[in-house]
Amino acid sequence: MPKHKKIEPLVGEDLLKKVKELENLSKEEKAKQCGYYTVTKNGIERVNMMKFLNALIDAEGIQLDSAPNANGRGGRSASYRISVQSNGNLLIGSAYTKQMNLKPGDEFLITLGKKHIRLRQVDADDKEGLEIAEATA
Repeated sequence: MPKHKKIEPLVGEDLLKKVKELENLSKEEKAKQCGYYTVTKNGIERVNMMKFLNALIDAEGIQLDSAPNANGRGGRSASYRISVQSNGNLLIGSAYTKQMNLKPGDEFLITLGKKHIRLRQVDADDKEGLEIAEATA
């Protein structure tokens, strides 16, 4: 089995220059030519597309995160726009719940309008009122 000579992944201006030179190749081949692949024990080359695309974003100087997360890991930031999913659900992601410091079990009241849905966090007073209303119903 032939040994593969792994090249160090290109970054910055070198990466941008090489990608321009390879403009007629597929994105997978560009990633491979720029060093963004690994070789398995069986000698199969696997392209690491995410590392390649992230390196391109960095090389272009595009700032996607306004600030890193406190725990140092990447994550989504809230865009304040969501879509109804194919099953009819609306999913509010963790970017929003983290900003509000919400915990599992926190409750919300839902109010429907003609063109809006309002969520209001249930506080201690709301809970008492709901419990009394449920008990008398």
